[in-house]
This record gives sequence, structure tokens and C-alpha cells, in this order.
Amino acid sequence: MNTVTDHARAVAEEFATVLTHPEPPPRDEPWVGQSLASGAAGIALFHIERGSSGLSTWHPAHRWIGQAAAGKITATNSTGLYLGAPALAFVLHTAPHHRQHLYREARAALHRHVIRLAHRRVDSALARMYRGENTTFAEYDTFYGLTGIGAYLLRTAPGGSATEKVLRYLVSLTHPLSGDQRSTPGWWVGHDTRRTHTLRGGHGNLGVAHGISGPLLVLAQAHRRGIEVEGHTEAIRTICDHLDAWRQESTAGPWWPEHLTLADLAAGRPHHPGPARPSWCYGTPGIARAGQLAAIALGDLPLQHAYEDALHHCLNDPVQLSRVIDTSLCHGWSGLYQTVFRAAQDAHTPRLSAHLPHLAKTLLQQAVPARSGAGLLEGAAGCALALTTIAADGSPITEWDSCLLLS
Repeated sequence: MNTVTDHARAVAEEFATVLTHPEPPPRDEPWVGQSLASGAAGIALFHIERGSSGLSTWHPAHRWIGQAAAGKITATNSTGLYLGAPALAFVLHTAPHHRQHLYREARAALHRHVIRLAHRRVDSALARMYRGENTTFAEYDTFYGLTGIGAYLLRTAPGGSATEKVLRYLVSLTHPLSGDQRSTPGWWVGHDTRRTHTLRGGHGNLGVAHGISGPLLVLAQAHRRGIEVEGHTEAIRTICDHLDAWRQESTAGPWWPEHLTLADLAAGRPHHPGPARPSWCYGTPGIARAGQLAAIALGDLPLQHAYEDALHHCLNDPVQLSRVIDTSLCHGWSGLYQTVFRAAQDAHTPRLSAHLPHLAKTLLQQAVPARSGAGLLEGAAGCALALTTIAADGSPITEWDSCLLLS
């Protein structure tokens, strides 16, 4: 065994052995199984990818899907792509065509719940805009907000009214609140970065997980697929202009702050002294992927080069890379590899592809299967899925990474 792909396949097999048998969620947290981030729903994605590619029988995937769907599935307004009905609907959508008959009724029922949820959530968000109140992460972010729901709908109902409604909402999110004298963007939230309390003046987030780069990814992917609503192109440009305005230069290359405060807006510069951890959720990699796809959607080659150049310089900076301290998808080596892999597929030059062998080697050196912390976003399942990408040396069959808005 002397190739990276063989090594990745062997390590992924070790992960599969550790993640064979699901356990019921804690009694005091019955919702955990329905969590794409940390529960059986997210772990099912790993087994679905393996089953779809012929590396395993379908039995492990079916067991984990069953565990995720055990109990009462929630479809309340607090659910999103990473929890409840939308999470399970996404999981079932990734099952291969020849297995869909096993889940047809469940998938259809869940999808109907998500459609109704999308309409309710947009109506609520538009009412909030009308009242002139700041938005929240819960309203629009990737995990529980309309950005994540929009990503699901783009894959499952691209021509539907719910998809159009979510896209119109995301366009509206780029407009400043009516009567707002502070000139803050429409995605400016009133709480702190941890969502624990109200922050005086609020803040504006630039990342993919909770910031404006998430909506940019959904808008860009829709535009690229020929799905547009009124103001669509202008909204993409507005976000790109905002990211351009807050792009910082350094000897190690361009970078963006994680978030902005009113004091930052007044000073015209961020309070962050330099780039933070290079990750999918925050930092240059996720923002660069969003900007790259936006540039491709707009047919703006210089802008595409600028974002790909930023990612290239980030990956060449040992100081930034030293801040990556785990193998998670959210903010670790797995997410970094998957983000760069997708960016390299669309890149105008081979520079980004040249970084993949080193990233794969680093991830393989640190990937250790463990039963504890088995979830998708920060645990073993996410790491294992990135390993399947390395092992296949190609795109995931299930396109599971669309839950990260990468494809």
C-alpha cells in the first residue's frame, strides 16, 4: 500500500468499523438523533456514501437512517438543514436511486414539511423586515436558517415556489433595513457571535456557517443553475462588493475578518489584527469558495482569479495552517480539504489542485477513528467523509457536501 488513495481507503474502513452500530440518543436529548451536526443523521451520510459507491452493503446505511428517524421527528420553526425534518429529508435525498423505494413515502412526507416550513419561515422573516428589526443567525444561517433550507430546496425542488420564495428572501437580506440610519447591511444581527445575548450595536458576520458568505453560496449556485429571481445578480454583486470592501492585505496574502462591529464600520477597518483559523465555517477558505462561485456565476474572471489567489496564498501560509488543530469538517483539516477540493474543481488554473496532496497527507496523519465525538460537523463521521473523497480521488457520489454549500 503506497498511494494516498489506498491509505485513505484503509483509514476510512477503520472509521466504518468504529461507526458500525448506532446507539440511542440520551433520554434527556431525544432530538440528537435527528441532528445532522452531531447525531445519527450526519453519521448516516458516511454510510450512504460508502453504500452508494459499492464499498459496503446497504445495511449500515439503513441502520443509521433508521436510528435518525426513530421517535417523533420535529418540523417546528426552529428546525433547519441540520436538525429535524429538513435534516432527515436531506439525508434521504442522498440515497441512490435504486434504494429510494425504501424511503419514498417518508421522503415525500418530510419534503412536504420542509416546503411548508420554508413558506412559514420566509413569511416570518419578511414580517421582521417590515418591523425594521435586525435579523438573527437562526433566521438566515446555514445550520438552522433559510440559507440551509434554500440549499436543500435547490437540490430537491429547484423550480418550486418555496425555492423562489427563499431566493427572494436572500435577495431582500442584502438590502439595508428601511429607516436604518446606521447604514448597516440587511444581514446585520442584533446579538453577539455566540448568540447568547444582545450585543449593543450588533454585528455583521462574514463567514459561511453564520454569515453572509452562506447566502452568497446559495445565490451563486442558483444563478449558475439558471435559477434567478428579481434582483438576483444585484444581490450577488452587493455581497461581493461588501467582501471586497473588507478584504485585508498582508504579506501572507488577502484575508477577511470573521465579523464586523459598528466601531469597525466607523473606523473603516476591522478590530481583528490578522487572519484567523483557515476553515470552512469562518476564514479565508469558506469565503474564497463563496467568492469564487459568485464570480463564476457572474462570468467575472478577474474576480474569480482574485478569490482563487486569496485561497492559494492562505494555503501557502504556515502560520495560518498552524491554527488548524483538529480533523473536523467545521473548522479542521477535513473541512479545509473538502473546501479546497471543490474550489480546485472549478479553478481557472491548477494552483489549488497542487495543494491537495499536502492537505490529504496532513489529514491522514491526524485521522484517528474514535467512537466518542462521532458526529458529522465536529466528529469522526465528517473526517471519514473527507477521507472517502481522498480515496475516490473524485467528487462524492451522493454530493453529501452540499450540506456545507460547497457543491
